[in-house]
Amino acid sequence: MRAATSPGPDTGAPGRGETAEQRADRNFVELLQGFRVAVTGVQVLFAFLLTVPFSPAFATLSHTDRLLYMIALGAAAVASICYIAPAAQHRILFRRGVKEPLVHRSNVYGILGGIALVISMTAATVMVVDYLYGGAVPLVVGTGLALLGGWAWFLQPLISRHRAADVTSPAPERPPPPADPADQDRR
Repeated sequence: MRAATSPGPDTGAPGRGETAEQRADRNFVELLQGFRVAVTGVQVLFAFLLTVPFSPAFATLSHTDRLLYMIALGAAAVASICYIAPAAQHRILFRRGVKEPLVHRSNVYGILGGIALVISMTAATVMVVDYLYGGAVPLVVGTGLALLGGWAWFLQPLISRHRAADVTSPAPERPPPPADPADQDRR
């Protein structure tokens, strides 16, 4: 076990007293904890979507509703793959010293899984609302869901990330003032 070192260019975040390896381990655990929440919802949605074609009402769906169903099912499958990929890759890459790239790749999978999940949830909901009400209601509901998912899962964190970067980025260094020729004469 390594002793914690003071933060430096190849170590963890300032103030945490962790090495780069410890930071990668912590980041990976945090990512997996977030995925555990999402993957449960994705798997339940995916399972329900897999049963829809066996319902007698499926035969009465319009072409548009069947297309929405395929989008929802496909996006749920993609989300499942994205959320499960980090754990599967970790098994293959176990003790190979590539945790940092795995953390970055897992983060990308998490973002892609979130996009796919918003698409699946929106398409499935629009399909059901169209079946029940028709007209403009599905468009309004779908637009609202897509906007809410986009805001809550992507836009809001990106705004926070941008603001945090503004706060934590150091002020640009000012060039030294030009030398006063009179000072050079005094030397």
